[in-house]
Formats: sequence, C-alpha cells, structure tokens
Amino acid sequence: MGGRLEGGIAVLDFGGQYAHLICRRVRGLGVYGELLPHDMEYGELKKSGAAGIILSGGPASVYSDGAPTADPGIFRGELPLLGICYGYQLMVMAYGGDVTKAEKREYGRTRVTVLTGGGLLDNMEGESLVCWMSHSDSAARIPATLDVLASSDSSPYAAVRLAGASQYGVQFHPEVSHTQNGLTMLSNFVFGVCKAEKNWDMNEFLGDSIRKLSLLEGSVLCAVSGGVDSSVTAAMLGRAIGSRLTCVFIETGLLREGEGERVRRFLGPELGVHVEFVDESDRFLGALKGIRDPEEKRRVVGKTFADVFEEFARTRGLFAHLAQGTLYPDVIESGRSTGPASLIKTHHNVGGLPAHLSMSVVEPLRQLYKDEARELGALLGLPREVLERHPFPGPGLAVRVVGEVTEEKLRVCRGASRIVEDQLRQEGVYEKVWQAFAYVGDDEVTGVLGDERRLGHQVTVKVVESVDAMTADWSRLDPGILERISSRITNEVAGVVAVSYAISSKPPATIEPQ
Repeated sequence: MGGRLEGGIAVLDFGGQYAHLICRRVRGLGVYGELLPHDMEYGELKKSGAAGIILSGGPASVYSDGAPTADPGIFRGELPLLGICYGYQLMVMAYGGDVTKAEKREYGRTRVTVLTGGGLLDNMEGESLVCWMSHSDSAARIPATLDVLASSDSSPYAAVRLAGASQYGVQFHPEVSHTQNGLTMLSNFVFGVCKAEKNWDMNEFLGDSIRKLSLLEGSVLCAVSGGVDSSVTAAMLGRAIGSRLTCVFIETGLLREGEGERVRRFLGPELGVHVEFVDESDRFLGALKGIRDPEEKRRVVGKTFADVFEEFARTRGLFAHLAQGTLYPDVIESGRSTGPASLIKTHHNVGGLPAHLSMSVVEPLRQLYKDEARELGALLGLPREVLERHPFPGPGLAVRVVGEVTEEKLRVCRGASRIVEDQLRQEGVYEKVWQAFAYVGDDEVTGVLGDERRLGHQVTVKVVESVDAMTADWSRLDPGILERISSRITNEVAGVVAVSYAISSKPPATIEPQ
C-alpha cells in the first residue's frame, strides 16, 4: 500500500464509524497509518516497529459481556497510546477505573475545557474547545494513575493521561472535522508524543497500486458510472493492464439527467480505455417494483448489477476480475471493516454483491476516502469536470426516492436534483459544498396553482458540507439561493407544490435519505 508500519501509527479497530478516518487523518499528516484488528497481539505491534498506537471508538459498551478488548500488554505504558471514545474507556478500565451508562448522553458538538496542556493538548491549556462527542457511556471514576486534562459538562474526565507516560485518552473524537483543533491534537500525538517521521504520500500509493494491479492475471471488467471513484479506478487499471481492461457503463434508469452522454464524452477519449454501454433500465426498475424497504432496495440493485456483469462477461468473453470504485466509507457503513462494526446501510457494491459471483473483485480504492480518490484522479490527469463532481450513490435515485421507486417519483427527483446542481453552479456555490441534491417520497401536500387548490409532491433539498463523508453538516446557504431553488423547482418540475430544506447533520442522519 505504500509506506510501512515501522515508524507509522497502528490504529486498532473496535468497529467505530470513524476508525478508518483516524488512519486517514494520520496519513494526511504524511505518516503511514494502518487499520488493524482490535485484538492484535502487543508483541506483534512492538515487532512491527510502530511509533504509536491509537484505539478507535466502537458501538459496544466496554462493560458488556463479550465486548471487544485489546491485548493487556498495550497498557504497560511502553508504547505511546491514544484511546478515543471506546478506546479511552478501555484505557480507563485497564488502569482500574469504572465506566458506566452515562446519565446524559453526548452526541454532536460539545464544549470541552482544557485544564492542563502539554503533549496531546500542547499549547491549549485554558482553552474552551468545541469537540465532537458520540457516546452513551462515560467514565464514572478514574484511578489515581490517570491525570485529568480536560472536562465537559457531562464528562468530567473528557481527557486523561497516564501519569509519567505517553499514554492519553479522550472521550471526544479529534479525528472528526467538527472538533476544534482536532487535527492539531493528532499532530501533537503523532509527531510530539510518538516522534514519528513523515513516510507517506499519495504518489507512493499510486505507484505501488499500479504495480500491484499490473500483476493481475487475465482480463478485468470495470464498472464505470462517470463519477470520481469509478473513473479513477478505470484510469489506474488502464495504466496497469492496458488492453486487458474493458469498462462497462450500465444505464439503470436510476441515474442523473444526461449521465450516459456525459460518460461517453470523457471516459473513452480522456482515459483511453474501451467503454461499452448497456441499457438495462427496464430490468432494474422491474426488479425494484413494489419494494419500499431501503436495505432491500440496495440489495436488489446490487444483485441486479452483479447479474448484468455476469451476463456481460459470458457473452463478451471470459473475465477473471470485476473492478469497482469502492471507497472505505462504503465498507465501514456496510459493516465490513476490520473491527466489529455495526451495519449502517448496505452499499450496492459491498454488501449487495452475491456470494456466487464468478469473478474475483478488485477494489484499488477500498482503503481511501473521497478526497484521496480525487487527489489520485488529479495525479492521473482526470479532467476537472470529473474530479469536482458531487458524489452520487451507487444505487442511484433508488435511495433518493423514499418508498417504492416509480417513474413519476424518478421524474420529479431527477428534475429537481438537476435544478439544485444547476442553480448552485450559477451562484458559484457548487464547488464549495460536498453534495447537493433533492429527494422525494410519497407525501402529498396541498398547494395552490393558478388559483386552484391542488395536491402535489413535496420535494426536500439537501446540501451538505463535508471532507470525507464520514461526518457532514448541513450547508447554511443564503436564503436567497434557497428561494430561487424553490421557485425553479415548483415552476419547472410538474406536480411539485412545496419544497423543504433538510437541516440534519451526519450523525445522527446519513447524507443520503436511505
């Protein structure tokens, strides 16, 4: 993967949403970080030459039967350690403290006061910081061996340090972009506490990945959608295996307006790869008929994709591998991480693929986030139009149509989303936000059109700001922009009489409605 754990940071995965995000933050500092199973033996960690260890958060309670634990050797105080949320609670218990169900849960932004600076909190003493909390358990008692470094209203021991050692624990999440000075804290830990040196960059990852892909035997079928992830995957494979790569674009009937034409315009000529186009829209829409459950919709789309790929492979030649632009947020939300993760939602290209797939799956971006994929795309020379496109879910509009997918709701959703993106481009805002779209359900509300009372669709507009899609906040757009978006949708999309704006962050919501 480029970089080595020797001199890097080992992140032990207890199944939290943000486990891999910690690795991403460490790599963003220029130091190699590797996500490892939570029960990795301490002896192996020492042998690896890791400069330090980070214990991730997780969905379990540390005091529950069968809760995941770490090798006790980690808590000898020898290697630098940072416990985050669940990892912090493990640290508290390992040194003789108590963790119980919190009287008041903390989710989202919480103000934390730094009582003692130095080390992890160097140059922050006395500051009141907004930090991201996501926990229902908390430390009820800490042992005398742990010094309290910070507190919040509901967490009197929000940050601790093992006396006389380089081991720290924090109840909040410094890896999340919403935590003030969070990246500085991680930098303090990586460079100040662990004394790590820079040994990671995306150029190295790209070169190493292409070398590994070049070793693939046989031909590769790559699914492309026109988005960043699949385009980067195709470009990497094109460099690695050349004519042994065939790309296929499937029209599912669930895509954004004009997607097929857009793909034809740049994929072949720009990337120099062979692209075939297959229209299976009737098949996908037929498979979704009558299905309302979002998880079932994702599984159906995943299975239909796999069936189409299998049939394509049988009729066009034998392919040994199926390549996809899967990113790590897809993996973690589908409960497929290295730790005991909880399922958030199945992504069609992760949990949606059937076990009987005849081709082996190749996912060169599986360990990366969207911003890293974009960085790779720039190194590969992908056009700006592709790199700056907003993320689009693999199941397409199936997860932006709440309830059963119908032609009518698809028409409304597609038209409204086009207006949202178009208006944000006109306003010069499109490239400043992470994602912007509209979704629609079965709700009908009363409107007045031409002095006549009429029931019609209510469309919800969602615009979010994020860095990595693991967390996101709703965008505080100028009211004038929202007014113009609403006016255009109700005037240009037949049957829409009302427009609302979603103001929920992730968490507790997800970015896509389903």
